[in-house]
Amino acid sequence: MAGHIPPRQLALALPHAESLTRDNFLEGPGNAAGLALVDAWPEWPARTMFLVGPDGSGKSHLAAIWAERSGARSLSAHALEPGAVPGALATGALVLEDLKAADLDERALFHLLNLARQDEAFVLITARDAPVGMPITLNDLRSRLRAVPVVTLLPPDDQLFRALIVKLAADRQLAIDEAVVAYLATRIERSYAAARETIALLDSESLRLGRPVTRALAVELLRAPV
Repeated sequence: MAGHIPPRQLALALPHAESLTRDNFLEGPGNAAGLALVDAWPEWPARTMFLVGPDGSGKSHLAAIWAERSGARSLSAHALEPGAVPGALATGALVLEDLKAADLDERALFHLLNLARQDEAFVLITARDAPVGMPITLNDLRSRLRAVPVVTLLPPDDQLFRALIVKLAADRQLAIDEAVVAYLATRIERSYAAARETIALLDSESLRLGRPVTRALAVELLRAPV
């Protein structure tokens, strides 16, 4: 008779709230320009602005702060269509999230920019890449986008990265000590996306294994020597 194999404990993917308030935004040299843009509103250099940075760099957090302050509506860029343009600008301010040329209705965006200019509305566009590098086929739209001022978010420095690890853990009500923070800060890619992914992994595996999040657990999961 085969030996008894204990059942594998499943970790439940419980929802967790990631705080997106101004008080919970972690400021560092790499994102200071983005925070300054949000804090300066409505004294912007132009009514339409680009906020550019890698995945998880804080674009959505900054956009949420600005939306709360300005009363802006939020719309994913891939969902933009001509019929939705007037409603999107109804409050006089709009966050257009995650603009990518691959899934963009170019005529809808051109209509949006024209109507925003006509109505003197504010538009904050978030994207991973600056508009100058986007393969836009509509000439008028390409020219219009390249004229929009760009604020760029940079990767976090060491101090901000460590603070980010602590914040992401706190958002999940996950207790980690300085040994874990120090280990992660030197072993994972220094990016917001990598920190978020690693903390999510530690959380789920800690729950599945019934173990606290320690440096030893982090070493095991990241498959690195102690």
